[in-house]
Amino acid sequence: MDAKLTLKLNKEIIEQAKHYAQEKQCSLSWLVESYFRFLIERKQSSSIPEISSTVKELSGIIQLDDNEKIRDDYTNYLLQKYQ
Repeated sequence: MDAKLTLKLNKEIIEQAKHYAQEKQCSLSWLVESYFRFLIERKQSSSIPEISSTVKELSGIIQLDDNEKIRDDYTNYLLQKYQ
């Protein structure tokens, strides 16, 4: 069900948005609704994504013997690189 919404925006932005909508052959209302829909969907999808079964299968296959040594080696490499 559609409902009316009144917005107060900068006049120049309104004119630019009208021009954009005209170029895209759609209404300004459709643009605003699409943008709101985009924001809502983006917020909902920004939660932690589900890990695929392939990734679950592969996780843990590679075993690193000494994580601390690797971290130290990489730190030393960066220190030498940016001296």
